Amino acid sequence: MNLMQQTEQLKEHLEHLKDTYEANNPPESKKDKQFFQMVKERTKPVYELLAEWEENALQTVKERKVNLHPQQVTSTRENMELLLLNSYYVDVKRKRYMELNHSIHFIFNQLLSDL
Repeated sequence: MNLMQQTEQLKEHLEHLKDTYEANNPPESKKDKQFFQMVKERTKPVYELLAEWEENALQTVKERKVNLHPQQVTSTRENMELLLLNSYYVDVKRKRYMELNHSIHFIFNQLLSDL
């Protein structure tokens, strides 16, 4: 899978995460093992895709094919990882969640337009 496809797929995941966040069904207890297992199963493929995306994106940045800084790529991965958990556990205020969501979209869109 190329970087463009990975980025498009991650954008779809990002929209799905936002829907999950807005449905707002946090667990009654943060120690709920069943809920944790369900979240782990749902997010594992996204974490794996995100790790591959970061590698490919950093390589593309290194080759100067896109107008991004390596730190932007790493921060985007970290922000998306935060959203993965916050979407299910609803640990963050809506304003902060949306700021992270928009900054990730911004980098994804920048990457896609440069490619």
